[in-house]
Amino acid sequence: MALSIWIAGIGLVVGIAIGWNIPLFIPAAYGKYLGIAVLASLDSVFGGIRAAMEDKFDNVVFLSGFIGNALMAALLVFIGDRLGVEIYIAAVVAFGVRLFQNLGIIRRHLFNR
Repeated sequence: MALSIWIAGIGLVVGIAIGWNIPLFIPAAYGKYLGIAVLASLDSVFGGIRAAMEDKFDNVVFLSGFIGNALMAALLVFIGDRLGVEIYIAAVVAFGVRLFQNLGIIRRHLFNR
């Protein structure tokens, strides 16, 4: 279990380093879509780390949540753009709360060891 957490953490750091150094320009019109998709994906990643620490991790649940959360969040942004309403703020709040809850639980698991 601890090895898989380290591998996930190293993969996250390597992915951030690669993304930081590759010159990729996203048009401003897609900024909300990308931002909410990244937030939803990070929520899934930290939820997966939490599940691994609790010995409840399941690949199918993780992958379906990862893809489903990102697509649902992007769909909310799209519908909100079409209606002229900032619906994506609800997704930002929901995913943000879950992200910080998962981080808090992960931190408690690490400090209790």
